[in-house]
Amino acid sequence: MLVALTIGTLLASGGAISYAALVRHQEAQIQRELAWGTRYGTIADPPVCVWIFEYDGSTVEAGTAPPTGFPLRDALVRVAATRSTETSSVARDATVYHVRTEARGDVVVQAVFDARFQLSDRRHLLFAFSLAATVGIIAAVLTALLVSCRAVAPLAEALTRQRRFVADASHELRTPIAQVHTRAQLMARRARTAGSTPHLHDLELLIGTTRRLGEVVDDLLLSAQLAAAPAGRSPRPPVDLTSLVATTAAAESERAAERRVTLTVDTPGAPLPVPGVESALRRVVSELLANALAHTPAGGRIGVTLRAGDGQAELVVADTGDGFDQADAQRLFDRFHRGTNAGERRFGLGLALLREVVTSHHGTIEAQGHPGRGATFTVRLPSTRE
Repeated sequence: MLVALTIGTLLASGGAISYAALVRHQEAQIQRELAWGTRYGTIADPPVCVWIFEYDGSTVEAGTAPPTGFPLRDALVRVAATRSTETSSVARDATVYHVRTEARGDVVVQAVFDARFQLSDRRHLLFAFSLAATVGIIAAVLTALLVSCRAVAPLAEALTRQRRFVADASHELRTPIAQVHTRAQLMARRARTAGSTPHLHDLELLIGTTRRLGEVVDDLLLSAQLAAAPAGRSPRPPVDLTSLVATTAAAESERAAERRVTLTVDTPGAPLPVPGVESALRRVVSELLANALAHTPAGGRIGVTLRAGDGQAELVVADTGDGFDQADAQRLFDRFHRGTNAGERRFGLGLALLREVVTSHHGTIEAQGHPGRGATFTVRLPSTRE
C-alpha cells in the first residue's frame, strides 16, 4: 500500500505540474494572439475561434458572425472614453471567451478568442494522467499483494509446523508423564506403609512436579488444538453452561472446604446453551475457580454467578483474596506471566490459555482487581438461548 501511495503521489504531482505548465503556456499564447489582433486587426488562427470588432464611436463593424453576446459594448464605450486597455474572460456556452479591448487610432478594437480547443487539451491531459495514476496504483497494489503472499506463505507454513510439533510433542508426552506420576504415587504409598519419612517427602515433591508438568502439557495441547481449528469453520454443538458451571463448582467444593473458603454458586434455573467445545469451556470455569482458590486465604469467599441477557451468557467469578493492581490486568493473560502470589502452582499458561479459549468462542474476558481486596473475572459468551 505504501508503494501504491508513493506511485499515486508521484503521478499526481507530475500531472499537476504538467497541467499548470500547459495552462500557463496557453494563457500566454492567447494573450499574445489578442494583442496582435487588436493591434493589426487580424489573427492568423482559424476564423471559427477568433472575432475582431471595430467601434468608431457610434457603430460596430464585425468581420464574421459573432457568438451570442458579443461584442462587449460596455467595454468598447469605456475604452473609447478612457483610451485604456481592458482584458477579461467570459464563460459561456460550455467554453471560455478571452476578450481584449484596446484603442487604435480613431477607433476601438475588440478581439475575442474562443478557447474551446485549449480547454479540450486540458481535459485530455487530466484524463491521461488520471488513467495513468489509476493503472499505476492498481499495478502497485497487485504487485504488493503478490509479493506479500509469497513472503507470508513460508511464515504461515512455519507457524503451522510449529503448532503441529507442539501438539504432537504434547500428545506424546502425556503418556510418559502420567506413568511417572502414577509410579511416584505408588512409591509414596509404599513409603507411607514402610514409615520412610525422608523418602516420602521427596516423593511428594516428585508427585507435585509431575502433576504441574502434566498441567502444562495439557495446556499446550489444548492451545495447539484451538489454533489449528479456529471457530467458524464448522458449527459447534450447544453446551449447557448452567450444568457445566454447577458440576465444575461442585467438584471444587471439597477443596474449598479444605481451605476454609466459602464457595457460593448462583446459576439460572433453566439451561443456558452456548455453542462451543464442552471440554474447553469446562477448562475455563475450572481455571477461574482454581485461580480464585489459589489466591483466597482461609476465611475468604468466592462467588460464582451465571446469568443470561442480550443474547449472551455472562459468567462472573469474584473472590476476596489477594487481588492485583488494575494496571496489570492485561498482563495476567500473558503466557508464562506469574503473579506475585503464584507460588509453585502454575507456570503461567492457565489464564493465557483461558483467554484463547474464550476468544475462539467469540467471547470476551475482563479482569478487575484491587490489591488486598479481591479480584473479579467476567466472561461473556454468545448464547443460543431464545
